Amino acid sequence: MIDNLEYNSERPKLNIPEYGRHIQKMVDYVVAIEDREERNKVAQALIGVMGNLNPHLRDVPDFQHKLWDQLFIISDFQLDVDSPFPKPTRELLEKRPDKLPYPQNFPKYRFYGNNIKRMIDVCVSWEEGDLKDALKFTIANHMKKSYLNWNKDSVKDETIFEHLYELSEGKINLAKWDEDLAESKDLVKNRANKQRQNNNPRKSKGRKKRY
Repeated sequence: MIDNLEYNSERPKLNIPEYGRHIQKMVDYVVAIEDREERNKVAQALIGVMGNLNPHLRDVPDFQHKLWDQLFIISDFQLDVDSPFPKPTRELLEKRPDKLPYPQNFPKYRFYGNNIKRMIDVCVSWEEGDLKDALKFTIANHMKKSYLNWNKDSVKDETIFEHLYELSEGKINLAKWDEDLAESKDLVKNRANKQRQNNNPRKSKGRKKRY
């Protein structure tokens, strides 16, 4: 009996370990069947067994397609049967995904975030008017708040105006306006009040809505 013991280190590698050793042996058995008609018949039965092992996948789109792909992968792409779906290839399975670009347009001013640049682009595209002017100062105040969140408790408006001028490629220049941004202490105060509200779960408990 001891001579018949098997260790995992001595066994063949499982291509999909989630299915276990028994399914791997069943697939190896199907691959070894010489009669094609019988091989197709057993492969169909094996697909049913694999499906019963994954009942949570029954609601997943293309469930049968997924099972057939896994069957070929378990057989190391050596199984020759009539599949209702295109047979996957080893090259497609081993193909490395394309590298995703990091969405950072202006790493020099990371503390503003990429949404600020999108807001600036939208503002630039608007026609001149009171609404556009209001949006300019709204963006500048948001930039000032973001600057304070990540840097320090005070910042000059001129600094924000310079950054906004650079990010807008010279199309938004608030330095020529005789209007100041919100006070740093007010922005920091609002931030502190918001943090206290988020850290106090009892504050909103039991409060009734007013209509």
